[in-house]
Amino acid sequence: MKIDTMLAGLEDAPAHARRLEELGVDGAFTFEGPHDVFTPLILAAGATTTLELATNVAIAFPRNPVQLAHQAYDLQVLSKGRFTLGLGSQIRAQVEKRYGASFHRPIARMRELVAALRAIFATWETGERLDFRGEFTSHTLMPPMFNPGPNPYGMPPIALGGLGPQMVRLAAEVADGVLIMPFNTARHFAERTVPAIGEGLVRGGRERSDLTVTGEVIVCCGRTEEEMETARVAGRWLLSFYASTPAYLPVLEAEGWEDLQPELNMLSKSGRWEEMPGLIDDTMLAALAAVGSPKEVTLDIVGRFGGLVDRVGFYTPYLISEETLGAMVAELASIDPTSTGVQS
Repeated sequence: MKIDTMLAGLEDAPAHARRLEELGVDGAFTFEGPHDVFTPLILAAGATTTLELATNVAIAFPRNPVQLAHQAYDLQVLSKGRFTLGLGSQIRAQVEKRYGASFHRPIARMRELVAALRAIFATWETGERLDFRGEFTSHTLMPPMFNPGPNPYGMPPIALGGLGPQMVRLAAEVADGVLIMPFNTARHFAERTVPAIGEGLVRGGRERSDLTVTGEVIVCCGRTEEEMETARVAGRWLLSFYASTPAYLPVLEAEGWEDLQPELNMLSKSGRWEEMPGLIDDTMLAALAAVGSPKEVTLDIVGRFGGLVDRVGFYTPYLISEETLGAMVAELASIDPTSTGVQS
């Protein structure tokens, strides 16, 4: 099982990426937060040799397919074949109010975006005429001046972030990978995510080996009580933010906690952010995040995902110490895949 974690910072991204590589981490990812999602990966690509790099995720709908294709192509070259283009839809309010873009029919829009990227990549790889005509976007011109030609490392894989069954099904049907949203529980993953992956593979006429499944999990890990308290506080803040969002209600419903969402949503709309983490009790924290020592977190991750994922993504909503991260990596590396069922 490969291990991914967040690439922190901007100016210090190269140094951080090198340290992650030295710790034995397999991949590093960025998310669409206070900085551009691609820039830290550009800096990290030249500073590392084995660390796999990914956007997790780049918000898809505000971006043009040709723009995305060029960014992905260039990062694949800079990283010498270590880049994955991870795309996500985000939620309606963020796309419409923060980006000023359309969220209309997100599943159809994402399906078309992946198809457009495939068409653009094919033109660059083979020289065939670009003739993509879709409902939301069309691309029928690619003069030689703007065509980078075949990528020496092959075109980068495309992964889709998903939580709801429709987006997960779509990812399994048309993408190279699926990035399971970290706001999740073992029950929701087993009962709703796994069946959706299977349905998508059937729809696409694909085998399980055609898809890379990354099970992401919010991690609250520490080797001391001081570290644990920092992790728990940060975990509760992040979980209360996610749980306030109507789009993530199905995860809470799977656990019988559906009444929590409107209460947190009301507090967020009232600007009472400091009150929200207090509604995430210990039971909720333990179900929605992997909590404990490096060994305890490792056992939690194995219990959550079993033999159903190819990679695991550590999502740490705080600055985890490198010693603690290294201890988690070592614990996971020591697990025998044949005894746990975890795919290597």
